[in-house]
Amino acid sequence: MAIVFLRTIIIYVVLVISLRLMGKRQLGELELSEFVVTVVVADLASNPLQDIGIPLLNGLLPLITLLCCEMLISCLILKNLRFRSLLCGKPSILISYGEVDQREMRKNRFTLDELAEELRNQSITDISKIQFAILETDGKLNTILYPAEQPVTPAQLHLAVDDPGYPTILINDGRVLSDNLRRMGRDERWLKKELQSRGVAAASEVYLLTLNRSGQIYFAAKQR
Repeated sequence: MAIVFLRTIIIYVVLVISLRLMGKRQLGELELSEFVVTVVVADLASNPLQDIGIPLLNGLLPLITLLCCEMLISCLILKNLRFRSLLCGKPSILISYGEVDQREMRKNRFTLDELAEELRNQSITDISKIQFAILETDGKLNTILYPAEQPVTPAQLHLAVDDPGYPTILINDGRVLSDNLRRMGRDERWLKKELQSRGVAAASEVYLLTLNRSGQIYFAAKQR
């Protein structure tokens, strides 16, 4: 039993390190090589766990080899444009100036129903308003509307807009984040005063408290 436990811990640590070295990507954003490696790694990792008779090294060696191959391929993708295009493919323009490119649709095996669904997800119902619709290498469809159809921005109206900055979390589920507190130029005494003004005696009673550069505070007490 102890051997199974130790093997599981070791393989888990190796898997976490391997996936961490592969980089931060969501499953839908994995390149083809990364997806293949992920599937194979999951299968290889299960073998030494299911069969104790398989030496642990025989299970770890393929994992490490695959990790090295993936890192090598990632470096080649970064350095070589031709290799990147060969392995990852190229974006395809499915709609150009309001016209659906039927050849690109067939080439990517993308149906009109799928196109309509993707456009609905982006609240677009009129293809004639689309300047470009690009199918990315990860399968995501990005659309660019004609300038006249795009939402008006404050800059276009010559309006000055204050930038409140990104809200920084000061209290997370009852825990004070001291580093964030110092980064925002505040201290424990200021925080205690703010809590008292809201009828709260201690940070442990706070679920979330954030502060932005404009001094705006978001406060949420824990629900009892």
